[in-house]
Amino acid sequence: MAGTTHLSEGVSEPLSTKARMRKTIIRLAKRRQKPGSGSGKAFLRERTTLIRYPDLSQPFQNIDWAVVGAVATRLYMPERLTQDMDVLVLTADSPTARRQLRAAGFQHVGELSIGGSQWRSPDGFNIDLLECDAEWCRGALQEAAHNRDAHGLPILPLPYLVLMKFEASRAQDIADITRMLGQAGEADLDAVRALFDRYLLYEKDDLESLISLGQLEMQSED
Repeated sequence: MAGTTHLSEGVSEPLSTKARMRKTIIRLAKRRQKPGSGSGKAFLRERTTLIRYPDLSQPFQNIDWAVVGAVATRLYMPERLTQDMDVLVLTADSPTARRQLRAAGFQHVGELSIGGSQWRSPDGFNIDLLECDAEWCRGALQEAAHNRDAHGLPILPLPYLVLMKFEASRAQDIADITRMLGQAGEADLDAVRALFDRYLLYEKDDLESLISLGQLEMQSED
């Protein structure tokens, strides 16, 4: 029988596959995780930009855009090396972004099942162009213009990145959320909670579990 999540007293709806997976991961982690991790705190707090990704200022000129995915997480946790770069734009701006990518010499590789398209830069980097029409997207992309990494890339602010990864709820997304939130300050955590209050109110228990797991990783082992 499918699990259920309660929306209000006396009202429930079946849990999605993603939600069931997320809750399973959280349950297993809470059962097994102990204070500390295999990595030292100095490493966990380290922020690097070892890989220089393509300059997208030309293909995305006059468009609000932000880096998301693994490349974005390096602003909030230790860098995960990847050859793929995920970029978020408004759905309405996608035709312009595609046209300008072609004009800049990017090769169209294919379409994404989640909405968007795959591209390859002239120097061989893979670019996933993700499309967003959610209510929060426009404001988040505008904020990203003022939230840049050491190479000048506009990075999706932490609360929205957590929201995106929470909605995706793949195993790597859950791991990233846990590690990012475990190192976040109270002001950032309050901003994440406020965003969930607005868009994912009934997922707050899972959010708090992920915060607790992340903070547990940052504690010293006995």
